[in-house]
Amino acid sequence: MKRPLTALAAVAALGSLVLTAGCAGEPVSFDTPAGASAPAAPADPSASGGATGKGGGGGADRAGSAPRTLMPTGPKAEFTTENTVDDGTRIGVTTLEGGKSGFTGKVWVWAPPQYFEPKYANSGFPVLIALPGGNGYPKNYWMGTDLKLQSSISRWSKEGKSLPFVVVMPVLNPDDEYYYDGSDIPGREKMGTWMTEDVPDFVRANFRTFDSRDGWAFMGSSSGAFVGLKSVLKHPDKFKAVIASGPDTVPDSPLWAGHEAEKAANDPEKLAKALSAQPSAPDRDVYLAFQIGTRESGLQNLRSFIRDYGKGPVKTRLQVIQDGGHNAKTYVKGMEDGSIQWISRHMQAPIPSA
Repeated sequence: MKRPLTALAAVAALGSLVLTAGCAGEPVSFDTPAGASAPAAPADPSASGGATGKGGGGGADRAGSAPRTLMPTGPKAEFTTENTVDDGTRIGVTTLEGGKSGFTGKVWVWAPPQYFEPKYANSGFPVLIALPGGNGYPKNYWMGTDLKLQSSISRWSKEGKSLPFVVVMPVLNPDDEYYYDGSDIPGREKMGTWMTEDVPDFVRANFRTFDSRDGWAFMGSSSGAFVGLKSVLKHPDKFKAVIASGPDTVPDSPLWAGHEAEKAANDPEKLAKALSAQPSAPDRDVYLAFQIGTRESGLQNLRSFIRDYGKGPVKTRLQVIQDGGHNAKTYVKGMEDGSIQWISRHMQAPIPSA
């Protein structure tokens, strides 16, 4: 059951108002630094520079090969400034027409300072798709600077706690009336295709990325955590990790009525059960970082999920946040306390030039 998000909604409202004077609405570019060219060789995961998690990124899924950098494929989107982070980096926004889902919605993006450094001009960057709780429409509250997600990732990457992720923040639902569970519910907008195909295609069109799942993760709160968790378990070939904060673990949109088979195909518990029955392997292992505050319900459910399905390729971690509630600020604290470092260790770091 989707839980009330009163504190989360208040934070979301603040997030939509925190703008830097003189910047909102101005064009913003995430172009490749001057002088960059397509790399001729795979990125070397052992050379992690100074802005990565402890492990320098998990690196290759395929035996003996590291993920290759993909330069932006185009077509290039036009971004305008939504917010400006303390370090001067900007959160841009654009409207994406989903070529596969047919859904059109807003997407906010942020690139870390390292993305613009010449030494990383030929390197891909890991991507974190950040999803909000609540309806997540018409805005994704992670685009607000009050939650300090982007400024925290910037700081953590310098402290060695996190990879310098490109953060992508799409709308979660196509309206503010229903939850669509990030799924292709028959007769409705194809939000599963939007989230797992159109949004990644858009990122590859506009940013330097990696050609394997080593460079792709989700994070989300509540309803957004459900979507991130489900997306990773349903598509372990595309996504490697998720930080799922205060999540539901079963689909419960009323729009599933009459579509039980499709609902079952989008059930994280059923997906995890099937995946956990397979042997562990570098190209299918997924990393599920759960977070929950001590002042919210759901802890026993997460412990049961981990007990039942945390085996084989399903790697799990539980961050219990002391005195934490069911809200985004609690979850950013949990990320700093260990969740972001854990997933960073298993993902591909950007590679500085020699």
